[in-house]
Amino acid sequence: MYVRPSAAAAAAFLGFTLTALGGSATATATDPGSPAGRPGVLGPVVYAHRGASAYAPENTLAAVDAALRLGFDWVENDVQRTRDGELVVIHDDTLARTTNAEEVFPDRAPWRVRDFTAAEIARLDAGSWFDPAYAGARVPTLREYLDRVERNRQRLLLEIKKPELYPGVEAQTLKVLEEAGWLDRGHVQRRLVVQSFSAETVRIVHDLRPDLVTAFLGTPKVADLPKYAEFTDRINPWHTTITAEWVAAVHGLAGAHGKTMEVDTWIVDDAVTARKVRGMGVDGIITNAPDVVRQAVIGGFAG
Repeated sequence: MYVRPSAAAAAAFLGFTLTALGGSATATATDPGSPAGRPGVLGPVVYAHRGASAYAPENTLAAVDAALRLGFDWVENDVQRTRDGELVVIHDDTLARTTNAEEVFPDRAPWRVRDFTAAEIARLDAGSWFDPAYAGARVPTLREYLDRVERNRQRLLLEIKKPELYPGVEAQTLKVLEEAGWLDRGHVQRRLVVQSFSAETVRIVHDLRPDLVTAFLGTPKVADLPKYAEFTDRINPWHTTITAEWVAAVHGLAGAHGKTMEVDTWIVDDAVTARKVRGMGVDGIITNAPDVVRQAVIGGFAG
């Protein structure tokens, strides 16, 4: 778990970091031309989980921009669907934790995303729970989110969340990506990965768009890894569930695109754990505090 700073402290930190970085907007450790994002000599790729969510409310456009200001081009998000069929970016399948839905709609418990229209969700404050400085931040639609990531020239690790609640969400997600211009050669090869905890969803995405890089969230047994390699390129596990031997077993297989399979682990927010998983040979680290992890896994090499 990370300790959320105040908005003032976060703003001051972001300003300091930008000065130190010279305002760089590209701080991945890999060759940016590598379609699979394999790590270079500097260490694993760092992904800003739900945006830079240690410093701005998760899955909002503010969190995307915070990642950019910190110098990170890879952001991760979560996709769910409203009652009227709009895809929105929010982690939980209910609105209660990260919006003021309980206040605005007191009689609509348990405030499930799928029970509200996109217009109703657009009324909600998705920032004040994090810090009053973010009052008025909204739950973005997927299209709004894609447009912001595109404007920022960032890259996206997109998670299809709870697909069992939203039949057909895989094809719908791809449709929105297509309409937003995210399924052309440049985006598909260098700027987009689609992941899910559902192996079936990952398989569906692969079948619909075999050119897309996909990832399965979880830690399959070594004996089962070849099955996953048939339809995915990455296995993305919780960091407490892996060993160096397991990572090596994943790397020993070629994924759906014939390239060495990757391991991007989550959620790592402290330097000690970041260095530990780097030592295991992971290819990427998904984190709420990307600056902390970058310093640990990249700055550590300089030391």
